[in-house]
Amino acid sequence: MSYIKPIKLSAFALLVLAGSASLQAQESTSKNFIKAPLAVVKKAPVSENELKRWSHLDLIKDSIPGMSVDRAYAELLKGKTGKKVIVGIVDSGVDIEHEDLKGMIWTNPKEIPGNGIDDDKNGFIDDIHGWNFLGEAVHENLEMTRVIKKKDDGSAEYKNALAQYNERYDKAIKDKEQVDFLLDVHNTIKKELNKKTYKIEDLSAVTSTDPKVVQCKKIMTQIFTNAGPTFDPEADFEEYREQVYDELNYNLNKEFDGRKVVGDNPEDIKDNHYGNNVVFGPDKEKALHGTHVAGIIAQVRGNNLGGDGVTNNVEILTVRAVPDGDEYDKDIALAIRYAVDNGAKVINGSFGKSFSPHKDWVYEAIKYAAKKDVLIVHAAGNDGYNIDETKNINYPNDSKDNVKEFADNVITIGAINKSYGENVVAGFSNFGKINVDVFAPGEEIYATVPNNKYKYLQGTSMASPNAAGVAALIFSYYPKLKATQVKQILMDSGVALPSKVVLGENPNPDQKPEAVSSVESSRTAKMVNAYNALLMAEKMSKK
Repeated sequence: MSYIKPIKLSAFALLVLAGSASLQAQESTSKNFIKAPLAVVKKAPVSENELKRWSHLDLIKDSIPGMSVDRAYAELLKGKTGKKVIVGIVDSGVDIEHEDLKGMIWTNPKEIPGNGIDDDKNGFIDDIHGWNFLGEAVHENLEMTRVIKKKDDGSAEYKNALAQYNERYDKAIKDKEQVDFLLDVHNTIKKELNKKTYKIEDLSAVTSTDPKVVQCKKIMTQIFTNAGPTFDPEADFEEYREQVYDELNYNLNKEFDGRKVVGDNPEDIKDNHYGNNVVFGPDKEKALHGTHVAGIIAQVRGNNLGGDGVTNNVEILTVRAVPDGDEYDKDIALAIRYAVDNGAKVINGSFGKSFSPHKDWVYEAIKYAAKKDVLIVHAAGNDGYNIDETKNINYPNDSKDNVKEFADNVITIGAINKSYGENVVAGFSNFGKINVDVFAPGEEIYATVPNNKYKYLQGTSMASPNAAGVAALIFSYYPKLKATQVKQILMDSGVALPSKVVLGENPNPDQKPEAVSSVESSRTAKMVNAYNALLMAEKMSKK
């Protein structure tokens, strides 16, 4: 399932800037490395321009824990020319016609467009810009739903899936009650104001003494106050409604079969030539997630449209394999192999799930990518869980026992927000000192969405392509480095998290969550930093 984390309307995170915080100094391998100072004080609110590109800003210069991308371009890359790098986006599809992605899209040099012939003889006809393994499919079950749709075989997996399904279904019912209530509140205010879109300052015009209206005004004031400057009640409530209703109608609906339209046998890995070449799928709007991921990496820098990509020295190769629901292991395994075979140096995977019946197919694909020297950047997930615990395993992964890696070409990314301090790790982000490698910006990220639009989204889905963009930047300027080296650079060159951080969602908003040692957060307790990474790449490339 795609890892977008919507702003939960039941308990909005308080998106305010930290005042001052005590920070851990970071040891560095070079005196030029950016390291966390002893104190960071944000003296002014984040401006609109800063918010749109905070992930590119610098902890020292801007007092925002971005990846120092702007500083890297200004001080390290000026006057240099990099090599084009192919980045595979295994996702929900990409709007390859978007105004801010044109020119960044991979084109298969071995295929003649529109002739209906498999010119490169790879089994995929007219795969000009990638491949769509989902064909006309859009919605899907969660994997736990698919497991319990099969007969009870007495296995631990079935029992675990059933328990998780029942818990998830009960929660979805409560979420439906909540979103219906919030929509009623919103519609009440809309009727009072006689306008579809409104801001917090508009609420002062609501003067009715009707008890329901008074209560709705109070609720909306609180939501606006907590949700931050990007909150749009019309759009965000609708997005929340769609998420909840899709979960009940498709993801958890045992009567729904989303795979039938694809026409393959998802239980047979040898049945591997299916789908079509329409890489944004049957409904371009449903390619929102993949288009946003692609934009984070590659949207054109400095053109005054939307945000800026981490690097423009890339070609985006789209492999559509992630539906609205859980992806099939078969699709992911074949998608990884397709991206590798077509020259991808980096593959971004902003998806994941709790059950993986054919995990070995994906493991073999990861090993194949490792053999071909391809780096896979994967999102850690949005449950706020410690994924080192067996019950919280997040698939796909690079360890059969959740401890020992079988390949060294997968890097798993958690998400941070823009306020450096104890709460810098996003509450929704999964963590784990064994299975999460490093963190990157993932909250309120502004990037491309279908039909020449732009949007703020958040999740480890957004953190992963931020890290993948830095990986592509390294490969572009230091193409002789190996995937394993670039993984190590991303980890070792990061800026340290504070010595103590809050991990996971706060179960009780009325109580201050407990901060723990940042070593519990990940293998590195660091945040990806492009400036440091390029310095380390320069040093490593000379060895």
